[in-house]
Amino acid sequence: MSKNAQKIGWIGAGRMGTPMADRLLKAGYDVSIWNRTRAKAEPLAASGGKIVDKLSDLAGCDVLFSIVSTGKDLDQVLFGKDGVASAGKLPPVVVDCSTISVEESVSIRERLKKSGSDFVAAPVSGNAKVIKAGRLSAVLSGVEAAAKVAQPLMEVIAPQGVSYVGEGELARVCKIAHNVMLGVVIENLIEITLLVNKMGVPRHAFLAFLNNGVMGSMFTRYKSPALVNLDWTTTFTPELLRKDLDLGLELGREMDVPMPVTAATREVLQTHFGAAMLQKNPEEYIQKDFAALAETMALAAGMKLTPENKDVPTGLEH
Repeated sequence: MSKNAQKIGWIGAGRMGTPMADRLLKAGYDVSIWNRTRAKAEPLAASGGKIVDKLSDLAGCDVLFSIVSTGKDLDQVLFGKDGVASAGKLPPVVVDCSTISVEESVSIRERLKKSGSDFVAAPVSGNAKVIKAGRLSAVLSGVEAAAKVAQPLMEVIAPQGVSYVGEGELARVCKIAHNVMLGVVIENLIEITLLVNKMGVPRHAFLAFLNNGVMGSMFTRYKSPALVNLDWTTTFTPELLRKDLDLGLELGREMDVPMPVTAATREVLQTHFGAAMLQKNPEEYIQKDFAALAETMALAAGMKLTPENKDVPTGLEH
């Protein structure tokens, strides 16, 4: 089957789902898209996306993708009263790019198998800016034959690299470990940036030094503008990061792997939720980017941060 004849279904047109689906559309794939709020999916029609009103409209696709917030959300869109399965069938391959627990993934895999569908776990590494820059990467696990169906599609979405790590839920474990590191790195990056800043070093100057050296990374580069200019446009919420740190700590307990740095990071992040209550609109504030933790940590250091208003490269410009 040529790629243009392959019918792709897509569930989830949020911050990540929209640019991911857009890459498939621009590569010439036939993609039908459902989102809980239809208006959020409609911009994809400009790239040739077919916006559907019912999840059951996706049942006849060859490959179904999903990217949602939680395991409960995934279960609902697949098996709920008005889910994809309400059509009486499911696509032969279901590829999920969400970050959910191992237990939730096992349960969904078993239910799909009973319906004759193979489940591929395909979590990704990056945010919307990374996707648009063509720097997204992904990790896959599941039955190898199904993973081979998913891999060419994932390589369009994540051209930086797609790694198949084995059967079952191993990709879930990899993504949870990835997001644990995300939390630890942002906490430490904020910590050291505040230290040098309080001693008189401009944040933009320190981060330029760090990013140009051996400790710089794609992540430290693209988070630097936020830390310099206090732009907390959401790429990933503190709530989702807290969920992933909890998932990582749970796996550590199950496998008897000590994770003291992760545990400390989780507690530092928790202070951000308390600090949010001091804001004029706590619910809105806590939905800002997880890097806004810098403001909470600054308060603990006796500092009041102000934007430096510097043009800082993200490392994704080219």
